[in-house]
Amino acid sequence: MPAARSPADAPLFIVLNTGSGSQDAGHTREVIERLLGEAGRRHRVLPVQDGRRLPAVAWQAVQEARMQQGIVVAAGGDGTINAVAQAVLGSGLPFGVLPQGTFNYFSREYGIPADTESAVQLLLNGRLRSVQVGRVNDRIFLVNASLGLYPVLLENREDWKRQFGRSRVVALWAGVVTLLRGHRRMTLEMEQAGRLRTLHTSTLFVGNNRLQLEQTGLDGADALDQGRLAALALRPTGRLAMLWLLARGAFGRLGAADEVQSFSFSSLRLSVLRRGRRRSRIKVATDGEVSWMRAPIEFRALPDALSLIVPDDETA
Repeated sequence: MPAARSPADAPLFIVLNTGSGSQDAGHTREVIERLLGEAGRRHRVLPVQDGRRLPAVAWQAVQEARMQQGIVVAAGGDGTINAVAQAVLGSGLPFGVLPQGTFNYFSREYGIPADTESAVQLLLNGRLRSVQVGRVNDRIFLVNASLGLYPVLLENREDWKRQFGRSRVVALWAGVVTLLRGHRRMTLEMEQAGRLRTLHTSTLFVGNNRLQLEQTGLDGADALDQGRLAALALRPTGRLAMLWLLARGAFGRLGAADEVQSFSFSSLRLSVLRRGRRRSRIKVATDGEVSWMRAPIEFRALPDALSLIVPDDETA
C-alpha cells in the first residue's frame, strides 16, 4: 500500500558489505558518496569486511539513525539485507536497500533497481511502503527460511562460490551435486491453528517472496497478501526424482509436481523427530545464511513490519 514520501532531509546510514556480489566495493562506495554529495544529502557509509560483524555494525547504524532521525540502508545481497533489517525491526526507522548480491530477490520484489546509481536515486526520491517479514524463533527472514535438505544445499553452494566465483550457474551446479550425494529424510511434528500433524519430508521451505515463488512455479504467492507465509514440503523420493524436481523448478513448474505438498500459515510450531526422539537443535537457513536453532522451531508472519523505501506507484 502506498504511504508517505521518504523524508527528504533525513541522513542516510549505509551499512556496506564489501564482500557481497561481484562488484568492486571501492567503486560502489565512490558511486554512493558521489551521488549523495552532489544531492547535498547527509550520509555515513559503514563498511563491513567480515560478515560476522554485520549484526554489530547494523546495530550501530540503527543507534546513530535514531539519534539523528535518519534512515538505515543495507548495501549487499539478501543475507546482508536480512542482517540490517533484523536490527531495524521495531525501531520505527525507514529502511533502504542498495542491492549488491547475486539473486537480489527482496529488492526485485519491490522494484528496487540493481544498478547502484538508480538505487541511490531511489533513496532520494522514493516513497515508504510497509512490507511483511517472516520470523523463525528469534531471527527474521525477508525471502525464505528452510530446514532439512535446503540448508545443506546452501552450505555446499557457498563452498562452490568460494572456489569458482559467484554466479547463478555455479549455484545451479552446486545444487545438482548436492542432490546426487543423497539426503536424509525428516519426520516433522507440526502444530498449526491448534491442529497437530506429522509430515515426512526431506526439506521444509517457507517463502515470503512473491517473485521467488512465482519464478519456481510454487503455490502460495497470494497468501502473502493475506499476512501469511507460503510453505512447501517435498515428499520422500529418490535422487533422480530430486534432480527432476530441480529441473521443474528451473522452468517454473515445481508447484505442479506430485512430490510437492504446499500450504500457508500465519504461525507454525514444529519439532524434528529422529529415531522417535525430538531433536534439541536444528539447522535452519534464513535468506541464505545457515545457523543452528533450538527446538521447537516457531515460524510467524509479521505483516507491515518494515517501512521500506520503494519507487513511486507510477513507476513501480
